[in-house]
Amino acid sequence: MSQIIWIARHANRLDFVNPDWFLTAERRYDPPLSEDGFIQAKQLANRLKKEKISHIFASPFLRTVQTANAVAEVLDLRIKLETGLSEWLNPAWMTEEPERLSTPALAELFPRIDLTYTPHIAAKYPETQAQVRGRSGQTARCLATEFYPANILLVGHGASVLGAAMGLVGEIAKMEVKASLCSLVKVVLQDSEWLLELKGDTSHLVEVEEVIRFV
Repeated sequence: MSQIIWIARHANRLDFVNPDWFLTAERRYDPPLSEDGFIQAKQLANRLKKEKISHIFASPFLRTVQTANAVAEVLDLRIKLETGLSEWLNPAWMTEEPERLSTPALAELFPRIDLTYTPHIAAKYPETQAQVRGRSGQTARCLATEFYPANILLVGHGASVLGAAMGLVGEIAKMEVKASLCSLVKVVLQDSEWLLELKGDTSHLVEVEEVIRFV
């Protein structure tokens, strides 16, 4: 049987809809989903409800956890928080290491979070584009081949979705994957080779962003 790795980007974020949110936010680099983002997350969950996914891994940022939680509710699965899927910690976007909720605090909000899970790959501020691609690619390979050789879902950000795909299928992903909001990448293991089957599918969404933003 083939193994399938699903990779999804989080849904729309509040500061994309209301840029002024950033000016007064307590954790300005960790925005929640927007109202339409929650709708997108539910559409993603409905798209995946018939897939035989065994584990869900999510970046520990609020918007990725909220997106993953919508899927976890439908699939009745736990959420494993993996720092290797984190946002690109780009100093051009962030003046300091982003503050986010602790894992226990997130678990209070989202009881499906698995507190027994220990992240495998760290994300360190600041980092270059090559570094975010390297650590998210390493994360995808580590989870898919070493620890969880099953059908899994990774929920990340624009840069880490692309990096995770590159970590499995190589440089071809850089040219072919379009990691728009709440899009879906599908990578299948066939005869010891990872094949890219979906390259950023958005057919499950009612509304799709026209310009892909990676911030």
